Amino acid sequence: MNRILFVCLGNICRSPLAHGVAQHIVNTKNLELFIDSAGTSSWHVGEAPCDHSIKVARQYDIDISKQHSRVITEDDITTFRYVVAMDRQNKEDMEAFGFNNVHLLGDFGDFRGEDVPDPYFFDGFEGFEHVYNMVALCVEDFLEKVENGSL
Repeated sequence: MNRILFVCLGNICRSPLAHGVAQHIVNTKNLELFIDSAGTSSWHVGEAPCDHSIKVARQYDIDISKQHSRVITEDDITTFRYVVAMDRQNKEDMEAFGFNNVHLLGDFGDFRGEDVPDPYFFDGFEGFEHVYNMVALCVEDFLEKVENGSL
């Protein structure tokens, strides 16, 4: 079974959204994939995703409220076949940590290598909606490529 790890800095907004979207697709299409998410920092270990991420996911019938932030571990290097970073800095951090096969989420869904922006740098809830929409398109395209073997 292919295992996919979505990664951002704190694992409380972007990667939990990607994790939730991917898990929803896996459940809907009955795919044989294991999905998880983690952060490159330990700032929020054990915390649930932020309220706005939970709210925007819920608008699309996705429940991420039971996820809890965790930091990447050395075991993840051998556990996950694919690591998907939310931005270039996360990708560089994962590669420096020793991960292979690290992808930038913005390389999928016609975003031409854009970073998934941290929604905290937007004003209000709109930033989370923007991030959700980008993540959803990219995750769907990424999973399609995983499933058809083009990655």
